[in-house]
Amino acid sequence: MKNAKTIVGTLALVGVFALGGCSNMSHRDKTTAAGAGIGAVGGAVLTGGSAVGTVGGAAVGGVIGNQVGKDKK
Repeated sequence: MKNAKTIVGTLALVGVFALGGCSNMSHRDKTTAAGAGIGAVGGAVLTGGSAVGTVGGAAVGGVIGNQVGKDKK
């Protein structure tokens, strides 16, 4: 149980630092990163944790997020 608390605490700390790095990103960059993250989770779930599925989901999600975040002119 103690190891689980340490892992959760470490992940929370890493998450805070990772989000701090997003402060100077454009809207398109943020939607690309969010799409890649969501796609990676979706790919992992759909393929039972396969590395290929996770990477493929991240790639597809990143492309979709990039297109959603385009500036409309």
